[in-house]
Amino acid sequence: MTNFTTEIMETLINKGDLNDLFRHHLEMAINTLLQAELTAFLDYEKYDRAGFNSGNSRNGNYSRSFKTEYGELNLVIPRDRNGEFSQQTLPAYKRTNDSLEKTIIQLFQKGITMSEISDLIEKMYGHYYTPQTISNMSKMVSEDVLAFKERTLEAKYSVIFMDATHIPLKRQTVSKEAVYIVIGIRLDGTKEVLGFTIAPTDSAYVWKEILQDLKDRGLEEVLLVVTDGLSGIHDSIYSIYPNAQFQQCCVHVSRNIAHKVRVKDRKEICDDFKTVYQATSKEEALEQVTFMTEKWKSQYPKIIKLLFNPAILTFYNFPPSIRRTIYSTNLIEGFNKQLKKYTKRKEQFPNEESLERFLVSQFNEYNQKFLGRVHKEFKEIQDTLESMF
Repeated sequence: MTNFTTEIMETLINKGDLNDLFRHHLEMAINTLLQAELTAFLDYEKYDRAGFNSGNSRNGNYSRSFKTEYGELNLVIPRDRNGEFSQQTLPAYKRTNDSLEKTIIQLFQKGITMSEISDLIEKMYGHYYTPQTISNMSKMVSEDVLAFKERTLEAKYSVIFMDATHIPLKRQTVSKEAVYIVIGIRLDGTKEVLGFTIAPTDSAYVWKEILQDLKDRGLEEVLLVVTDGLSGIHDSIYSIYPNAQFQQCCVHVSRNIAHKVRVKDRKEICDDFKTVYQATSKEEALEQVTFMTEKWKSQYPKIIKLLFNPAILTFYNFPPSIRRTIYSTNLIEGFNKQLKKYTKRKEQFPNEESLERFLVSQFNEYNQKFLGRVHKEFKEIQDTLESMF
């Protein structure tokens, strides 16, 4: 049973809207074809060095609506810098179509494979493309994954966030596996997904491998690494970036505290801890730690040990305007929730390659979205952050 068939069954069981399900998959397929067309036209993959000084390049996109029997599609039409690219997937001026979606929906019903996408392109637009072009398009998504993994990174990032989420994956049997993700904020305040990997379990050693990969791809220095309290993670960070500062997520610490105290005390002790990471200065935060120590040490001595971890107060070494962003992993956890949202209707990913293709499509969309957006307050303190290197 394919993922698409499973989604249809779940939609029927939950009395959902099949047209909306078809519309979503149709929109995704057409947008994939449009990107494939531009790649074939430029004759190099996204992030490929072959495109440097080639005389033409990708130049963003524009939105276009397209009405079908399943509803209105929101399409993203890619552009080239020279204005020479003309897509052939959709009629140039028509806003409706009554046949294109039927063939593509059939593709999804069979199970989405690159060979079927290639067959579809050849069937519909064979006279526009050579056999070699069709072959290149069939490799597009897999090569996009490789291009994402091998692309060169900037030398300095002010902050990187590291977190893992878990997604069902089939390796003979089905089990949830850890998807390790790193998001970085550049010195100018823009952000991007830097790298990822998939492994059966959470491990500080895997994080070390990911950080080494980032360094090999050009990331030489980072001011701050924000992550949870996974055992051994700080050693992995310092082994690759010895000058980086380490911030343990205060929200994770708060959850840890809540799990180690009686229910009747949870709100009070967590509110006390909140005043530690919401203080106006590091001195005030340390005073609050002292207050909590005196208040709770007789009841919960193990909790007090958590408070004397210097990594929970590292963010106070940075300008006040960005502290709310860097005292927790909320930034990357929010992104991971979006990933889970898109995968919740899938029973599983049939193999690691299919999961990677899905992830990279989401990462590229995220990176494109935030390429020109400065994260809260970072632009105003760019000079300060640069001086901290």
